[in-house]
Amino acid sequence: MSSSPETGVGAVFDALADPTRRHLVEALAGDPATATALSASLPISRQAVAKHLDLLGRAGLVERRRHGRETIFELRTAPLVEASGWIDGVGAEWDERLRRLRSALS
Repeated sequence: MSSSPETGVGAVFDALADPTRRHLVEALAGDPATATALSASLPISRQAVAKHLDLLGRAGLVERRRHGRETIFELRTAPLVEASGWIDGVGAEWDERLRRLRSALS
């Protein structure tokens, strides 16, 4: 993550820059899970997974809730939709620029 705290789309991109965090997002896209369950599919400790989940939580991508003695992590898709919208907007701007360039060159 960058040295300055990011919010919104920037925080989402910072969080998703790490392949382990992308793996966790993909895993949570199926069903909510505990850090212990998530760590079973990774070559890192449960504690390391918990740290990644904390960062995903600060980016707004993961929500935690208690269920008895366990903490369940659940994916929040709204930040992903916002980031996707930003990407689509930038892509649309470039599409328009390229359209104008083609028109000018014709």
